[in-house]
Amino acid sequence: MTSAGRGTAGPHNHRHFQGGALMNLDQRDRDRVLMLSAAALLLGGLLAGTALAAPPTAAADQPAAAPLPVAEPESAGMSSERLERLSEAVGAYIDRGQVAGTVTLVARRGKVVHFEAQGERWPEEGAPMTRDTIFRIASMTKPIASVALMTLYEEGRFQLRDPIAKYLPEFAEMQVATVPDADEYLGAPYKLVETARPITVQHILTHTAGFANSYRGLLTAEYAKLRNNRDPEWTVGDFVTALAELPLEFHPGDAWQYGPSVDVVGRMVEVLSGQTLDEYLKERIFEPLGMVDTYFYLPESKVGRFAALYRPGEDGRIVLTETPDVNARHVREPHKYFSGSGGLVSTAADYYRFHQMMLNGGELGGERILGRKTVELMTSNHTGNHGLWLRGPGYGFGLGYSVVTDKGASAMPASVGSYSWGGAFCTVFWVDPEEELIGILMTQVRPYTHLNIRQDLQSLTYQAIVD
Repeated sequence: MTSAGRGTAGPHNHRHFQGGALMNLDQRDRDRVLMLSAAALLLGGLLAGTALAAPPTAAADQPAAAPLPVAEPESAGMSSERLERLSEAVGAYIDRGQVAGTVTLVARRGKVVHFEAQGERWPEEGAPMTRDTIFRIASMTKPIASVALMTLYEEGRFQLRDPIAKYLPEFAEMQVATVPDADEYLGAPYKLVETARPITVQHILTHTAGFANSYRGLLTAEYAKLRNNRDPEWTVGDFVTALAELPLEFHPGDAWQYGPSVDVVGRMVEVLSGQTLDEYLKERIFEPLGMVDTYFYLPESKVGRFAALYRPGEDGRIVLTETPDVNARHVREPHKYFSGSGGLVSTAADYYRFHQMMLNGGELGGERILGRKTVELMTSNHTGNHGLWLRGPGYGFGLGYSVVTDKGASAMPASVGSYSWGGAFCTVFWVDPEEELIGILMTQVRPYTHLNIRQDLQSLTYQAIVD
């Protein structure tokens, strides 16, 4: 069910196949032929390894993306026919005008068995979605920043139960905002009490520090004022210092609350390493893993692959929010505010490389980022029975990741121990160690809670497992 407006990749993806039987196929079938052709070359010994190169669209002065390992789904215990259901279901969201375009990737046992672009990255300009399209990944930055901090843990720089004030002294004397007693604090928005315990590194990695946030609590208005009125000259260090001046919403460790914790994580990386978060991620993660399209601010030479951003209109069909040009927020200057909570742009291929490293126990292509036991620590549940309201029942939280603790309660097929997170613009990923499985969805629409596209990606991936 491929429609004319929902091509699976840009024309450059097929430029070596001009005419003949291939051109009589629809776009999705062409992508399958391309993928199977690469696998056939591998099996025939013409390639040194199972590899499907990303489209060669990088600027001459930029490093090219490394090839991805590719195989027929059946070689990894998955069904090509059943994966068609995933393509069709995701494509239906494009047909209904609920998203502009998507890139979806599924890998199992270290092999990419599905990698598909559908729709358009910028429909108003007729720009097709391609597998190398660059997306705002928002909170999918958080696992990367958390891994960065844990590389310093592996160097003996801190312990998880250390108070963060040991490294960030602005957090030394925190207070908690509580509901005032009617007789003593009539008319006051809150009263302040001393914290029951200090904020630890473990708290900031698990969203249990109690920081003010945009979602709920007594301090949402004050936090919104801080965030919305941020000085454009600030670094994330300036923001974290200002955040420390606000009271906490609860005593550290008493609850789980999504918020700006990972900006504090990123600031700790800067203080401990002596580098900006941008420099540290590039040197210690992006370059070793070949993540050539992941940035806090996109180089102008790559703006031609950046996706437009949309919101749902009154009829549910998308309305343009931000064009993918040099005026886009993730492209323009200044280049000095590096948010660990949500600042990165990336591609599906780059993000796959990062999480194949995690699934491999901290190593990819001979480059070791973390030790295996640190990966296990990060992807264990650290939050006990604290409710993970953003995910619902069946989930706990590790160091940078939500973690499935009860498959039945989660109402999803991912195995217990699977870890994941998503981004504010409808991107999502998960890693299932038991099944050796990775799933990634990239698209750009906010808000997206009226859509099931992220859940559909997971359920339709698992139904394609046939071994």
